[in-house]
Amino acid sequence: MNELYPHFSFSSIPTKSKSAPRARLGKLSTPHGVIETPNFIFCATKASVKGVASHHLKALGTNIILANTYHLMLAPGADLIEKMGGLHKFMGFEGVLLTDSGGYQIFAMGHGSVSEEIKRKSKHFSRASLIKITEEGALFRSYLNGQKFFLAPETSIAIQKKLGADLIVQLDECTPYHVSKSYTERSTKMSLRWGRRSLQAFTAGNDHRQALYRVIQGGIYPELRKMSVRGSEEEPFFGTALGGSLGKDKHQMHDIIAYTTEQLRNSTQPIHLLGIGDVEDIFLGVKEGIDTFDCVKPTRMARHGSIIVPKSVHERGFINLKNAQYRSDPTPLDETKKDFPICRYSRGYLHHLLKAREIAAAEILTQYNVLQMNQLFHSIRVALKNDSPEAFAALEKKWLKP
Repeated sequence: MNELYPHFSFSSIPTKSKSAPRARLGKLSTPHGVIETPNFIFCATKASVKGVASHHLKALGTNIILANTYHLMLAPGADLIEKMGGLHKFMGFEGVLLTDSGGYQIFAMGHGSVSEEIKRKSKHFSRASLIKITEEGALFRSYLNGQKFFLAPETSIAIQKKLGADLIVQLDECTPYHVSKSYTERSTKMSLRWGRRSLQAFTAGNDHRQALYRVIQGGIYPELRKMSVRGSEEEPFFGTALGGSLGKDKHQMHDIIAYTTEQLRNSTQPIHLLGIGDVEDIFLGVKEGIDTFDCVKPTRMARHGSIIVPKSVHERGFINLKNAQYRSDPTPLDETKKDFPICRYSRGYLHHLLKAREIAAAEILTQYNVLQMNQLFHSIRVALKNDSPEAFAALEKKWLKP
């Protein structure tokens, strides 16, 4: 592995926490910096974290973000980004960058989100963008202009090489919740083959500037998750990402995460949980040994007027500043963070900005949620390092218990 990734490393140590005995503290080293784990990766889908300019991210404690291969291949295009010096230079971000493979978009184009699947309660879905998936790859139409594109493991890797992110991901099929076990098994085996093809394409002409993650699939079936883990564990990937539909509800999702991470218990690779960002799920993932998480939820909530808070502050775990009760509230956004100018604005003023649909509202609240998530993960790491075995339990109680 060192021959493939001489400029990358990951090391982890167990914690002393009685309530999180399987959690681990780690350091992920890349050419663009060292990331302490557990950590959160904000989504810069189109080379931008919505509502936050790149130069503000570092001041808010952000040192790793994720950009979307599918969206960037459509616009402005991987060739242009490569010509502009790669993603880091293109978006003016000095930290660590991760790009996904485009595999989730294959799922979303054909089936919508998991919640949309379950709400529809039907196997008949709009497939307006996705044309077909074969052993060779996925054929789809651009949502921008209808142009046909073909994404294969090799083209996904080629695009990600041009984008130049530090951490990149193999192409996989993210199986939807509603499909049969037999389909999920066929798809999981195909994703394993796609992983080998991705690795072969990555190895060819490898310039040691990037590190490749495999993706674990298998849907809601434990035996298929195990098959996916075992099927690629001997391949020289740098990291492991957990993907796919994780179930119809929180309970099933937590069971699948726990089972899958049990199969990875002795892994020396960094483990990433794709697309999960609820605070409850983060605490569960940390306790199961997950190192990094990504999700659009913190920034999306902000754009809709909500800030993330511990349940000890509000029983719902968030405050919607659009609510009428904040119309004349002089309370600062967050009295505990007065060193940050955005936290000094009154809730009444922010309520006004939201109602007036001023762009500044989304900007301020997005920066706040980014700051809040970064400080949460810092607190998690401190709690796991703490000599007190109950420190993590106390933090979890603060965030999850009203």
